Amino acid sequence: MQQCRITLKMFNYLNTYDMSKSNDRKFFEAERTLADEIRDSHKAMADLWQGITAFQETKNCVTIYGSARFKEGHPYYELARSMGKVLAENGFTVLTGGGPGVMEAANRGAKEGNGMSLGCNIILPFEQKLNPYIDKKVEFEFFFTRKVILRKNSVAYVLMPGGFGTMDEIFEVLTLIQTGKLPPRPIVCMGKDYWKHLGTFLRETMLNIGTISPEDLELALVTDDTGEAIEYIKNNMLSSPAARVEKEDIY
Repeated sequence: MQQCRITLKMFNYLNTYDMSKSNDRKFFEAERTLADEIRDSHKAMADLWQGITAFQETKNCVTIYGSARFKEGHPYYELARSMGKVLAENGFTVLTGGGPGVMEAANRGAKEGNGMSLGCNIILPFEQKLNPYIDKKVEFEFFFTRKVILRKNSVAYVLMPGGFGTMDEIFEVLTLIQTGKLPPRPIVCMGKDYWKHLGTFLRETMLNIGTISPEDLELALVTDDTGEAIEYIKNNMLSSPAARVEKEDIY
């Protein structure tokens, strides 16, 4: 009976809580009640489920990551636009984070290539605006659930220049492929000049000191050529080498 009274109290609390206040920041606050955890666990599940069901039938999907800060006319905006168009012309669906910048450019290119254009938008306090080149969209409460859906059904990933969020997304993809948690899938990094210093760090610091292995450097192609990128994706969708078994010291 005591357990029933506690449960009823929790549900009464949930019914009076302003659900619009629930977000990543509140999810990670230190002072949280059990009702807080129950509420946000259900919201995270709802986030995942809406993404899973919305894109369940999507085929040949390629996720494009990149900065929201580049405007039309910037070389990286136009490169992402060209990449989105080439993907669409080769029968691929383009999926992005749904916002401005590189995301807008890639979705725009997909539409120009007469392809399907999808977006996974994030609900933020300053209201990231959904770009107008999207055929189907899902809006997420949490970043971590959005990241899962952005990579879940894609057959390949294209990395455009970006900031902390872009780095977070692609290194999570690399880690999951490296450890065998994600099936091997081709990764293309567009923009040689942007990524060259990161490549130097990977080779001359991480590889030299032994925190990554030589084969880890083969997980991605770096190029400026959309033609080379599309051929790499098509040639490696099914023939990617098997991922290694996860090791306890992989990190």
